[in-house]
Parts: sequence; structure tokens; C-alpha cells
Amino acid sequence: MTTPYPFSAVVGLDDLRLALLLTSVSPAVGGVLVRGEKGTAKSTVVRALAGLLPAVTVVRGCRFACDPAAPDAQCPDGPHAVDSPAEHRPSALVELPVGATEDRVVGTLDLQRALADGVKAYEPGLLAAAHRGVLYVDEVNLLPDHLVDLLLDAAAMGRAHVERDGVSVKHAARFLLVGTMNPEEGEPRPQLVDRFGLVVTVAAPRDATLRAEVVRRRLAYEADPAAFAARFAADEREYAARIAAARALLPTVVLPDAELDRIARVCLAYGVDGMRADIVVARCAVAMAAWHGRVRVTADDVRDAARLALPHRRRTDPLDPPGTDEEKLDEALAEAERQAERDAAPDDPDPDPDSDPDGGSDNGPGDGPENGPDRGPQGGGAPARTEQDDATGQGHQTPAAPPARPGAAFRPRTLRISARGDGGHTGRRSPAYARRGRVIGSRRPTGKLSGAPHLPATLRAALHRGALQATGGMDVQPRDLREAIHVGREANLVLFVVDASGSMAARKRMTLVKTAVLSLLRDAYQRRDRVGMITFRGAEADVVLPPTSSHEVGVLRLAALRTGGRTPLAAGLRAAARTIATERRRDPRRRPLLVLVTDGRATSGPDPLPLATALSGVTTVVVDCESGPIRLGLARRLATALRADVMPLDRLEAATSGHRPAAGPVNPADRAYRRAA
Repeated sequence: MTTPYPFSAVVGLDDLRLALLLTSVSPAVGGVLVRGEKGTAKSTVVRALAGLLPAVTVVRGCRFACDPAAPDAQCPDGPHAVDSPAEHRPSALVELPVGATEDRVVGTLDLQRALADGVKAYEPGLLAAAHRGVLYVDEVNLLPDHLVDLLLDAAAMGRAHVERDGVSVKHAARFLLVGTMNPEEGEPRPQLVDRFGLVVTVAAPRDATLRAEVVRRRLAYEADPAAFAARFAADEREYAARIAAARALLPTVVLPDAELDRIARVCLAYGVDGMRADIVVARCAVAMAAWHGRVRVTADDVRDAARLALPHRRRTDPLDPPGTDEEKLDEALAEAERQAERDAAPDDPDPDPDSDPDGGSDNGPGDGPENGPDRGPQGGGAPARTEQDDATGQGHQTPAAPPARPGAAFRPRTLRISARGDGGHTGRRSPAYARRGRVIGSRRPTGKLSGAPHLPATLRAALHRGALQATGGMDVQPRDLREAIHVGREANLVLFVVDASGSMAARKRMTLVKTAVLSLLRDAYQRRDRVGMITFRGAEADVVLPPTSSHEVGVLRLAALRTGGRTPLAAGLRAAARTIATERRRDPRRRPLLVLVTDGRATSGPDPLPLATALSGVTTVVVDCESGPIRLGLARRLATALRADVMPLDRLEAATSGHRPAAGPVNPADRAYRRAA
């Protein structure tokens, strides 16, 4: 067995280590989500934590790790007698791979026993194996949503409910949930992030001395893991003893009403939604006090808990860039402190309730009448921010025109690939064969069972073969096995090709275009698509966003998009064909959907119409941006050459009811093209 890297040997990452220790003391905090770029020791720290957790006592032979002192009354291996034999074992560290299936996570019918012995037996999954231990999910942002929901529900309730394949089972599933992710590969849904108690962002050290120490320790560990672990054995024992002591102290820790009021004020001032944030901060503050050996929560405990539990809960829009708003959190903590002081001294005169105790304005620096946003240059202050400043964060002018800002996003018409895919990527856009969804039939497996078994079809196949025996039993053989055929939805690659030339430079038109693309980006985020963006202007096309799952980056690139110059439409089509060909080699199962946003003009480069063959077999929607009383219909001609649907820009928004898909199939095997009205 490989010696794990010691937890105490990790250099830096103080917030991550503290968050893991607090959830080890109190799993009720709700687990930890670790965000960080590649190579920042996320997995190393999580795996090292398991060695610090106290050993557990379990009922001997119980697959669900029941505690002999308080066995689960609903344990599928029970009921267990009070004097059942017990055994000690280390806390489990169960790793959930990205490619796991639902039955591997929650468990399912033991098909082998069901077919061989006619017994309806339950085969436990990873949730049962992780009970009273750690469940570690690497790349949790790449895990299918329905699996993440299962994990978070089990973590919140402490029980797993299995209702599948004729099995109805409930069993205890209390574990420390830890997920790691790389933001470059896309963000999980904000609703899912909110279900994690604590979220920590880690980064590589910026100090040369610390970086050298990280490398020095890693090389020493690889040279002799046992000797390296022995160097930190005393520190490891100290951490383990402190966790055990904090767990024992936790039930006696008191959360005073004053600190509970402080938590409520901080959450209100920080602008979080719902009540989960208040509960998590309270639990974390109690665990913080226990970790430090105190029996009473203090203001410092609340501040430290808020810094771990609140920053990720303030995203007001699902496509807002995630991150820690330290300044806003400091303001919320300060406001809660001021409110507590005012409540403690209700009789103090306050001639100006809008001023802070120091005599300044509550609005902060730069927001008063002398420095406010309405103050002009004659006031001696900084000049008003320009539209360019808002988009780029820079104050100097550039030769290009400042970018237009998009308006409020709307719900667009659903663009789909009509031909049915093979369900390579679970999502919510185009119809596809899938692992889950509506059952439309059954088939004989061509190799390993790829989905759920279709029990009625299996039994029918056995009966048709004459498997019914005189004794009333049935001789079911492997050749009788049938698997269910499901139809659901898949995610696609949505590639935006946007005309940014001078013909689109009218600010009102570009605002409409950006609003439309922003709405489509939001729709792609909700449907779990990968997105890419290509712009063309001047003499060439630019892949401003290579295909990615990080929709937030697409929003930022869209906001900074500038216009001007001639219209190299052919260059945009060539760039789209190259990008799609590259993605097909990388991921053949993800089907592309091309969204071409243009007025159809081509004032630079070759004629784009002959290039349409390079995009044959790609579902394409041309969003026609032409406006004005006189229209040339160039976008419609382009759509005809591409065998694409054409959608006027002003009709992209979905009707309140009864809207139909705008995109028609262009799969070579299915040439039923449609044109949007």
C-alpha cells in the first residue's frame, strides 16, 4: 500500500486545510468544494485528510458500516442486535470517478442473484461505502447533474434513498463530502455550489521560497515515502488528537444569541439568498470554537466562518464570474459590527442616522456629494467612467470604438439538432439516445451492458426460448439479457460566429446583437453545452473563445467585443470549419450547432458561398441582423447555401408559449431541412 502524503507536510493552503479540518470536526457543516487551477495540490490535501480521521467501530460483516452502539434501524443488512460483534477499521476514503453511473453511486438490484437465485437482493453503492468516512469527488464540475444531486441530497439528509429496478432501500449515508474542480473546465451550477457548506479557492504560491519548499518536500516524498511520512508523524498524531478532542467538545459549544444575531446581520448585509448561508455560518462558527478548544462562540469565530461560507453565495447571475468579493464581505462584517454597537447602546443620541460612528458616510469613499458619480470635471474629481472603462477596466482611449454594451438577456427560441444523437454527453438541448430518459424499447447488448437492464424484455426473451421449467422456475441465461433503450436530451457544442465588422458597428444594432448572443450563451449554460466564439472583421477571423465549458469567459469576451473594418465573411466560415473539425477529432460524440450572426455582407476576401460545402453536415442557424427599410436578403442567400435555418434577429426571442425549435437537421443521413418564417 502506498504511503499517503502527510497532511501536515503541505506548504501553505491555510484556508483549505482549515476548511477540511472544520468539516472533519462537524460534517454537518456540509462539505468542502475546492476550486483551483491544475497543479495546486487539491487532490493531495484531500487524500491526506483521511489519515487524520479517528478510526470507526462497525458491526462485523455489515456492508453499511453501522455503529454497534446505535445501529441503523433501516439497515438492509439488519436489524442488528445490541450485542452484535464489532470491529475497528480506519475511516474510509471513497473516490467517485467522473464516469460513474447512478447505480454505482446509490446501488442497485443484484442482477446476478436475481437471475440465478430468483432473489431480489440489493447491491450497495459508493454512498454506502463512504458512510462515516470521506467521499471525494475529483472534477465535480464534470459530474452529471443528476449524480451531483444524489450526492448533495444524501450529504444533507444523512441517508440514501434507492428507488430503482424494483428495489426500495433506505440506509444511513453520513460522510464528509469533498469536491475539487478546475475552473478552466467550466463552473458547476450556482445552485449546486450553494449546497456545499464551504468553498475555498486555492492557487500556487507566489513566493519563490515557498515554491522551492514545495518542490523540495515533494522530491523527498517521492524518494522515500515512508521516511518522509515518519518526519511528520508527530504532527499527524497531534492533528488527529485535536480532531478527536474537538468532536468530543462540539456538543457542549454554546452559540450565544448575540453571535447568532451577528450572523443574521452579516448574511443580510452580504446579500445572500435563502437561509442556508445563515445555517452554514452558524455550524461553521460552532466547529471553529470547538477546534480552538472553546465552549462559547466568539465574534472572531463568526468572522472566520463567514469568510469560508459566504463569498461563493453572492452570485446574482449564473454567468457572473465566480470569486471571492473580499471587499464586500469586509463591508458586511463592518456593518454587522456597527449594528451590534447601535443595538448595545440604544439611548445614545444619533443626530445623523446615515453617518457612521467615525463621522464619515456609510456610502464609503468616493460616493459622497464631493466624490459621487454625478460630479462632473468642474468639481475637481476624477472624470466620469466611460462605457469603455466599464467593459475593459482601463481608462485610456484606444483607436477602436468603445464596445457597445448588451442589454438585459431574454429567453431565446430553442435551437436544436433535430436528428437524434447517440447521447454521448448528457444535457438538455437535442434529442438523443441516453442512459436515462423515456424508455422506447429494448435491445440485446452488443458487449458490456451500457445501460439499465430491461427486466420485462429479458423475461420475455427467456420465455420465448422456452426457459419455463416444469417446477415453475425459469432458466434465465446471459443470452436472454436485454437492455433498455432510453431517449433523452444531449448537450452540444454551440459555436457562435459573430460579424464584428463596420457594417455591424451601429451602436443600436450591435447592442441588439450582443444582447441576442448573451441570451444564447445563457441558454447554452442552462442546457450544459460547450461554447465557442469566433469573430470576424477587417481581413481575418479570430477565435476569441476556443470551445470550453466556461460560459463566464464567453460573457467577458462578448462584453469586450469591438467592431469596425471590412467584412471577411469567408474567413469566419473557414475558421468555423477548422474549429469544428478539431473538436470532432477531440470528441467525436459531441455534435456541433453553428450559430452565425451576420447581415450577410462580405466586403473582404473571397465569395463565402462556395465555402458552404466545408460546413456540410453541421446544423447551422443564421441569425439575420439586417435592418432598415431596404434589405438585400444576403443572410437568407447565405442560409440557403449552408442549408441552414434563418432567424431574423428581432424574432430570436421565444414567444410566451407555443414556440417551436428554430434549427433543422443537417445530418447527411436526414436531409429534412426547414426554414424559419
